[in-house]
Amino acid sequence: MSSNPLADRMQARLERAKAMRDEDKLYRHNGVLYPTLMCPEEHLRCLDGLEARDDDILLVAYPKCGFNWMVGVMKKVIAEATQTQNESKISPLIEFFGPEVLKAVVEAPSPRFLGTHLHPDIMPSSFSQKNKDGVVFRNPKDTLVSYYHFCNNNPVLPSVESWDSFFSQFMKGDVAWGSYFDYALAWNRRMDDPNVLLVTFEALKQDLSAGIRQISSFLGFSLTEAQVQQVAAGSTFNAMKESSARSHGNMGNVIFRKGEVGDWRNHFSPEQNREMDQAFSKHLAGTTLGAQLDYQRYCQ
Repeated sequence: MSSNPLADRMQARLERAKAMRDEDKLYRHNGVLYPTLMCPEEHLRCLDGLEARDDDILLVAYPKCGFNWMVGVMKKVIAEATQTQNESKISPLIEFFGPEVLKAVVEAPSPRFLGTHLHPDIMPSSFSQKNKDGVVFRNPKDTLVSYYHFCNNNPVLPSVESWDSFFSQFMKGDVAWGSYFDYALAWNRRMDDPNVLLVTFEALKQDLSAGIRQISSFLGFSLTEAQVQQVAAGSTFNAMKESSARSHGNMGNVIFRKGEVGDWRNHFSPEQNREMDQAFSKHLAGTTLGAQLDYQRYCQ
């Protein structure tokens, strides 16, 4: 056993996944697919007992939009502002908790740092009323590419038959945690909520220090410029990738792959490019969230 219980739990699930059939690795709950080993239905049911606190910080992201990177950024911001180290070995994803871990989270001191990939409409109701939500999004083309490679290298998820088949599944929302566009539209309805801050993967790549200032202000912290730069130096994607073996064990290189903007150009066919452009235009063109994604700049 290592000194990181989170990495140990992940490794145990990876071993169990090797003996599972692909068709058993996902299940449907209220029409949405979820990974059987990581968040079984029992976990989703017991979340009803998780009550939000006013000072909870909840990080929200559709899969492969930068969640794990942002976990590292926000932990460093909180640690720098409070001069305490958040060394929790519990995954911040609330759907991974289960009854035993949930009990520890309920008893944990404030402020709690939590996270989720869950669609906002099925999160515990108190989490839309009390806490602060930091939401990170990424352009759908790079999200799809990152998700494809993640599924290809993650034994707890079904094997990907081909790029074309995964593209089709993603566009139909037939992937774990459901449709990217449904997820985006649900958060677009909350863009005027003062307790919601949306940041984009692309903006963080362009100016990480500015993103750190924005996040710190949203959380009510006042970091000096020296503190901002210290957090930024340890929060680049490459820095996170280098330390991922300690934080995520054997899954480190799977979770932190490239962290690039524009990798979609190496994967999309002209027909797939047109299909995604049409989907974005249909669902997100003219929305507040769509404008922040700056689709024309990053996806044309």
